Amino acid sequence: MSLRLGDKAPNFKAQTSVGEIDFYEFLGDSWGVLFSHPADYTPVCTTELGRTAALKDEFEKRNVKVAALSVDSVESHYGWISDINETQNVEVSFPIIADENREIAEAYDMIHPNASLTATVRSLFIIAPDKSIKLIITYPASTGRNFQEILRVIDSLQLTANYSVATPADWKEGEDVVITPAVKDEEIEARFPKGHTRVKPYLRLTPQPNK
Repeated sequence: MSLRLGDKAPNFKAQTSVGEIDFYEFLGDSWGVLFSHPADYTPVCTTELGRTAALKDEFEKRNVKVAALSVDSVESHYGWISDINETQNVEVSFPIIADENREIAEAYDMIHPNASLTATVRSLFIIAPDKSIKLIITYPASTGRNFQEILRVIDSLQLTANYSVATPADWKEGEDVVITPAVKDEEIEARFPKGHTRVKPYLRLTPQPNK
């Protein structure tokens, strides 16, 4: 059965490039990103894991822990990491999970038979500290991920988890946000002291409240 937004992310224990992990213990109270790769030594994935390593500080400042998954072995991961570090000029320090029996891939519905009977598609899950799934993005094997979009979504999720706002199309950190319809007009002044713009009764904008 497919996972949906709001579902609990399945826990698992697995061997990884940094040793055995219990996924929930690994995440702790942090946000998490879990993303899959069709196989080791694949060109697009090599660039993606390199980009993830290069963005280490960006993930850390957002309190996000990252883990990748491939259906190959830990020994294979070691060799691939060496290639990633060399070709992408980075140091991969986050775990790459070995899912040789595909149990984790099956639990997270990462194998789509009409795309490939054996390889995982390029799935990505953002997981909140309460272990609920907040975002699912699935790319075909031929298209690399947009990591600026992933960071943008994390910023939006973390903001909207704490304030009664939503982020409009193409929103970026620091821009105005939308006050949710649940907030009544008479409540806005007290809850959003930076002011607001009433475009329509249902479309009310306010400066990003945590800036």
